[in-house]
Amino acid sequence: MLKFVKQNLENIDGVAIYPIISLLIFFVFFVALFAWVITAKKKYLQEVSALPLEDPQTPNQP
Repeated sequence: MLKFVKQNLENIDGVAIYPIISLLIFFVFFVALFAWVITAKKKYLQEVSALPLEDPQTPNQP
């Protein structure tokens, strides 16, 4: 099956750019996520991390 896919991809012009674009998107996403984690406020992170442990509040029902 890999030969079939490889043979079809070799016929597409400019197909070599797609792995490079994918790697760049992957790298930029995780660098941005890392930067957000470093710059995030500790109070906000503590509040968000405690959300699953809090008791559910009563829903607003009309």
